[in-house]
Amino acid sequence: MKRLSDDLTVSPQVPLEAIPAIADAGFKTIICNRPDQEDPDQPSFDEISAKAKECDLEAVFLPVVSGNVQDSDVDAFIAALATVRKPVFAYCRTGTRCTILWSLANAGNMTTSEIISAAANAGYDMAGLAPRIDARR
Repeated sequence: MKRLSDDLTVSPQVPLEAIPAIADAGFKTIICNRPDQEDPDQPSFDEISAKAKECDLEAVFLPVVSGNVQDSDVDAFIAALATVRKPVFAYCRTGTRCTILWSLANAGNMTTSEIISAAANAGYDMAGLAPRIDARR
């Protein structure tokens, strides 16, 4: 788990057995940014969602193709964050897509250097994303 802000923590793929611990840690929503069947061994979103509901967690499916984060994906992420219960636990294969979405979503709320620094503190290098963050201002 890598904390990007008070409202959002990201991680690599979540195993089903970790979902109760996510709920116990105080998270209220899980956002999946990974398409189903990206890896044959990953649990499906339906499985994640069912387990999340058992643990009183909201589950949101916002799949993004690896290496291809579109502005529409960022807009959907912003819309989801505006309506879900917080704090949010988001995951994908490595946490990078979630971090890219968060970085671009915060272009109007934080400076580019603040975004890059927060991502770096969580272990994600978003320096190459700076021009795109700037373009979303």
